[in-house]
Amino acid sequence: MADPKGDRPFARLPLPRRAEIVLWNEDCLEGLARRLAPGSVDVIATSPPYNLGIRYGRYRDRLPRAEYLGWIRAFVLQVDRVLSNRGSFFLNVGSPPRDPWFAWDVAREVGQRFALQNVVHWIKSIAIDRRFTSRTSGVERDLALGHYKPVGSERFLHSAQEYVFHFSRSGDVPLDRLAIGVAYQDPSNIARWHRPREAMRCRGSTWFLPYPTIQRRARDRPHPATFPPELPEWCVRLHGVRRTRRWIDPFVGIGASAVAAARLGIPFVGFDIDPEYLAVARDRARRALAGPRSIDDRSPRRARPARPPSLRRDG
Repeated sequence: MADPKGDRPFARLPLPRRAEIVLWNEDCLEGLARRLAPGSVDVIATSPPYNLGIRYGRYRDRLPRAEYLGWIRAFVLQVDRVLSNRGSFFLNVGSPPRDPWFAWDVAREVGQRFALQNVVHWIKSIAIDRRFTSRTSGVERDLALGHYKPVGSERFLHSAQEYVFHFSRSGDVPLDRLAIGVAYQDPSNIARWHRPREAMRCRGSTWFLPYPTIQRRARDRPHPATFPPELPEWCVRLHGVRRTRRWIDPFVGIGASAVAAARLGIPFVGFDIDPEYLAVARDRARRALAGPRSIDDRSPRRARPARPPSLRRDG
């Protein structure tokens, strides 16, 4: 538990090679300024509150639009300070049906300081008609996959996707696309596209990642707005495990990113203002550390991550 002065983190969990997961019970605007040196972060993968009036434990999620966007600008200033020159900033934002421009308004604010390099569509629910699949797919009937929240309106479709905006400083950061690649469904395409390596191709800009099924929300997902650990894990893999000295989630919540950090074994820093959420994040990360690691060792390019830079110690 963090002390009243904020001089100690909420939790420190050791990783291999003298690395660690560090969780701070602190507002991220203050924490980024106090805890991290300029240019010391290679990947930021996060999802801020969406200003939808969601009932968080310690945060008021309903601000006037101009005030909220001003808060986003203040956050982006700190991101600009800590992100390395060849770093990646992955920002997960969704839009409510009644306000479809919201996510893009947030992206435009970030775009004042960063280049928008990729736009990923995180697909949470999808329906696939059997007649549109290939003969080699093995699909024998129509499929409806994933989970969604029904919209009680005759005007709107239910929301089955969110955005992950990939920002970088100049829009030219190289990516390890095959680290989250998929196998060619038709083997003839391997030679056709001149991509023989491991018979893999780029996954593209649509990522189907459903939430895991839970039995009791209060116990299994005690947070009103979460994402599966695979989402930040894929972001870090895409940027490149070997090139990631440290990554952070300024709105860590109940710790999906901390779980991904435990699986990948990469130094990680997370911030949240709610100690109850952080307690869940700490416990989830501990359980993940006791499980199997996720580092992909198929290629020497995905060897151990670089040793992290030092944390700032002026807190």
